[in-house]
Amino acid sequence: MWIEWTLATRFLREGRSQSLLILGGIAIGVAVIVFLSALIGGLQANLIERTLGSQAHIKLQAPLQRNHILPATAGTATLLLETPRPQPLRSINNWQQLRDTLDRQADITAVSPLISGPAFVRRGDALESVALIGMDPERYLRIVPVDKNMRDGQWRVAAGEVVIGSELARDLGASRGDTLRLDTGRNNETLVTIAGIFELGVGELDARYVYMELHQAQALLGLPGGVTTIDLRVDDLFAADRIAERLGRLSGQRSESWMVSNAQLTNALNAQSQSTNMISFFVAVSVAFGIASVLSVSVVQRTGQIGILRAMGTTRQQMRRVFLIQGALYGLAGSVLGCSAGYAMLWAFNRFGPGLFEAPVSATLLLMATLLATLTGMLAAMLPARRAAAMDPVQAIAHG
Repeated sequence: MWIEWTLATRFLREGRSQSLLILGGIAIGVAVIVFLSALIGGLQANLIERTLGSQAHIKLQAPLQRNHILPATAGTATLLLETPRPQPLRSINNWQQLRDTLDRQADITAVSPLISGPAFVRRGDALESVALIGMDPERYLRIVPVDKNMRDGQWRVAAGEVVIGSELARDLGASRGDTLRLDTGRNNETLVTIAGIFELGVGELDARYVYMELHQAQALLGLPGGVTTIDLRVDDLFAADRIAERLGRLSGQRSESWMVSNAQLTNALNAQSQSTNMISFFVAVSVAFGIASVLSVSVVQRTGQIGILRAMGTTRQQMRRVFLIQGALYGLAGSVLGCSAGYAMLWAFNRFGPGLFEAPVSATLLLMATLLATLTGMLAAMLPARRAAAMDPVQAIAHG
């Protein structure tokens, strides 16, 4: 192996101008892969954080009520006009036991039962439609960290105290300490005090959500002791769909993951990932053609030297390994330069860029780019290596 290594490095030094050109091409290709992969990864992480920072990864709800239709008797045809059943506010059966079971699941990091339903909130002449959210504050904050997004007041959900969104506060002309009248349309009205105002940055939530204590919400919505939803947070975001399907099948509840409720976001993330993979693939192909062309020219230029080496006893396998090592060295050296350039570009983007999000630089990405370039170099060198190994020593010396 030492002989092959010595010959490979010697050939590289002799073709210095060609080596510099191909190293520059490889470095540019690897830098593009590193920069774009980290940039798109940072963009995806930012989109996911902004979207899922204000919602659960999985929601469990009571199954929909459906009409039970008797099957037609043999030999008869039935004309059926079916009206879908209305869906009243319903509690999940045995939700306490289900909550405790979910707490013990290894792939679930947070469980928060809650009750949600429509209501009207009035302050003076202002009247707004809102969504009441009654929950256990300690559990809910593990799902949505509302306490870290308080614009005024503090996160305090207790009897007679609520936390509302910033847009709702603006529409009502309300501020911390003001009194609101809540009406659920079930002959249940109550006066509550605003303990704090949050701003999650999601218009629908900031304009409609009213957080309150679980037992008070149950009384207002006419479901004493009940909950309508169990919010879940999981370890692996992209396994949420599979986990939701399993939980729905085992619990008998209606289960929906964030991938279903945010289908457009999921499609956008998949399209971005596919774009990154395609760019990486085509850059790798261009790098492979560059290395293969340089080594093919090297074989032609060194025909005489190859013939002499073969005549001196260098085996076909050794000659093949010489050019494979050259390809690997091209890929390795070019990837080191490219990773350094990509890292510098990402540092500049994070330091002087628009500041909308941060593109993380991971050691795994740099390692994968280095391995990709090195393997590409070896694969690209296979054809020139086979050609060099197949040369007849006499003919090679004669043509050299």
